Amino acid sequence: MNESEARKAEKIRKNAQAVRKKRLSMKKRQTSPLMRFIITVTSFVFVMYCVTSIIMTQAEIAEKKQELDLLYEQAEKLEEQNAEYLSILSEEDERAFMERYAVEVLGYAYPNERRFYDTAGK
Repeated sequence: MNESEARKAEKIRKNAQAVRKKRLSMKKRQTSPLMRFIITVTSFVFVMYCVTSIIMTQAEIAEKKQELDLLYEQAEKLEEQNAEYLSILSEEDERAFMERYAVEVLGYAYPNERRFYDTAGK
């Protein structure tokens, strides 16, 4: 064998070793079907958990917005009531307030006053 043939044979040997190493590394990288199935199922479960979590969060946000709207309505009513109380407190004539309250809220009447009530219904 001459020198050029020896070089060619050495190249072929090195090439064969590289191919064997490559095949070995490919086999190591390949996962078993069971492992792929487990990874797929785990990924699916994780995605479903994330989607469910997002949907539940959106529902909770909508519920909290409704509660907030209700609280704003209550705050408006309380502010109106507060304004009414302030106007009552600012009245100089307390007697006029008490008379109006007695007539409108408590249903009292002045002496010699006649009241007529509709008992026929609507």
